[in-house]
Amino acid sequence: MDKDREFVFTEGDFEQVRKLVYQRAGISLNHNKKDMVYSRLSRRLRANGLSAFKDYLELLEYGEESELEAFTNALTTNLTSFFRERHHFHLLANHLKQQTHKHDISLWCSACSTGEEAYSIAMTLVNVYGTFSPNAKILATDIDTNVLEQAKSGVYPVEKIKEIDPEYVKKYFYQGIGKNQGLVRVRPELKDLITFRRLNLLDEKWPMRKPFDAIFCRNVMIYFDKKTQYEILKKFAPLLKPNGLLFAGHSESFSHAADLFKIRGKTVYELSKVPENKVENET
Repeated sequence: MDKDREFVFTEGDFEQVRKLVYQRAGISLNHNKKDMVYSRLSRRLRANGLSAFKDYLELLEYGEESELEAFTNALTTNLTSFFRERHHFHLLANHLKQQTHKHDISLWCSACSTGEEAYSIAMTLVNVYGTFSPNAKILATDIDTNVLEQAKSGVYPVEKIKEIDPEYVKKYFYQGIGKNQGLVRVRPELKDLITFRRLNLLDEKWPMRKPFDAIFCRNVMIYFDKKTQYEILKKFAPLLKPNGLLFAGHSESFSHAADLFKIRGKTVYELSKVPENKVENET
């Protein structure tokens, strides 16, 4: 135990945190994450007027859902950016151009964080179809309610768009003035393409029924163990159209689920076979 720390945080406390966050969010915390856990959860101890982690863990055990939600939010990593792993959006654009357009295009951003990925998908849609009103919709979900609120606002520091093509900035963002100087807001027409919802990928049942043309699940699977990854991928499979694409993060591999998905391109997968219980496209 570090005597210089503000709060008592034992190895046993850390093990309880690891167990709880795994149960709640499927996140597998390595032992080298102990300092990170202390730093992030210390804010929750201060907010609740507590002096030791054992007291906070008791609060979680008997407390309200709101604090369990705050606990999960605190330990969720939300690093993201506009057009992160840019080659994926070129692949998405080409995929959309190849569709017959006889059906509505449906896309799912399954770990949307603060929204940059979902808005990047929306910009790609608008570019492909040449209109802010394509026959397409995007579902954007995340377990963290705090980042979802930021995503819904569509407001970002101007630094967030520095790597975006200036023509895109002009077309898709409004620059803040006066008290909002230094901020940008995505155009409302872009926001209208996206439905933001809270979803825990570990939930036994997911509410969506329509299959998707593409699913983005990038840079989240690295926090799950292989067993949890496989269970999630097994639920993705029937929610992907026969020619649909599954986008993974640059450091993620789904080779352990070869019976479900096969590699199509750089960290892009397609169905190994169409499952027998394939979800039919609703009309």
